[in-house]
Amino acid sequence: MTYEDALRYIHSLDKFGSRPGLDRVKKLFQMVPEVLGQSFIHVAGTNGKGSVCTMLSAVLEEAGYKVGLFTSPYVVDFRERIQINNVMIGKETLAEAVSRFQPMIEKLNAEGVIITEFEFLTVLGFYIFKQQKCDIIVCEVGMGGLLDSTNLIPYPLCSVITRIDLDHTAILGDTVEAVAFQKAGIIKSYGTTVTATQRPEAFAVIEKKAREEHNTLYRAEDVRITITDMGADGTRFIYRDREMLLPLLGAHQVDNLRCVLAAIEALQKEHHREITLENICEGLIKTKHPARFEKLSENPVVILDGAHNPNGLEAFAQAVRSYYPNGDKTLMIGILADKDSTSLYLLNGLFKRIIVTDIDNPRALPAEDLVKRLDGIAESIEIVHRPQDAFDKAKSYGDAVFICGSLYLAGEIRPYILEK
Repeated sequence: MTYEDALRYIHSLDKFGSRPGLDRVKKLFQMVPEVLGQSFIHVAGTNGKGSVCTMLSAVLEEAGYKVGLFTSPYVVDFRERIQINNVMIGKETLAEAVSRFQPMIEKLNAEGVIITEFEFLTVLGFYIFKQQKCDIIVCEVGMGGLLDSTNLIPYPLCSVITRIDLDHTAILGDTVEAVAFQKAGIIKSYGTTVTATQRPEAFAVIEKKAREEHNTLYRAEDVRITITDMGADGTRFIYRDREMLLPLLGAHQVDNLRCVLAAIEALQKEHHREITLENICEGLIKTKHPARFEKLSENPVVILDGAHNPNGLEAFAQAVRSYYPNGDKTLMIGILADKDSTSLYLLNGLFKRIIVTDIDNPRALPAEDLVKRLDGIAESIEIVHRPQDAFDKAKSYGDAVFICGSLYLAGEIRPYILEK
């Protein structure tokens, strides 16, 4: 099986959609039960999961561990979802693993157990990490937590819950408490839970679940750091008398940073993991996270961000105000239809013009519908259906260009921008 064959087979399972529940994937895991007996850090939440996972992976690698990173969605290359020591797995590795599992998938399908793409990918990733003898796996939840296919992890080193907000409301619930209940589903008995700073109603759910499961609870707000500077190169801060730099931009990344440091403190205290201040400092400096307020060009300024829900858009808007308060700016945007778009008002007055585009995804919100939701947000709003043409049009105005709305849009347009 070639790499291209493997990708085609994986994507062929996409037609079964995303269906929360553990019964199906449990049957697949039963065929390779040993892959669940690894050391996991399990990360759920609405915003910041990817950033937290990337930071943790970089720090742990710096500490000398062989680190598996399971994350989604990818931005450019599918193999971004399964990395070892922050390097994508080889194409041959993926192809060999898919070839091994294909007969198992077909056998289950014949028995009426229809495995979805993400379920398959979860088992695939865990299997590859086992084969490659990873010391620690940083695993990002796909959707929610309680019914996510990653939630068959039995005894994580710690369960990390990043900032909770409304997202996937049709599946996870339309209140913060309902979403928090789903996210808190990753908390396991007699474990360790780490939580980012949360709304009171979300924290109450997490705290209750942690107490019921006899967990030690670490809170990000208890981490002591002193911010010394926040600029276009990142955030400089002091932690335990050591000056450090986080190159990821935005005040929201400081919240993610605190969550990471709380998780590291939990690993140090609860599991006696050797992670030094030097490891933390060097790991953070090396952290890269594409499409998270990422500067792709300086002249003109081009910023790419995957902000697509209320909390993400709020962070995006705040970063625009903080780092680029002056001059005319152009926004290029496209979103998915199942995302909460009620927070688009947060973009009001930030941009001289908005160019609405389409995303190559069956869940995309048509540009014509998005224009209606953006009414009054900017002086000028226009539609350019093809993202590459939309970017060229945005750039033609000569102003700073900002792109947000979906990681799928980011993945489609990022290679084009870098190539240009």
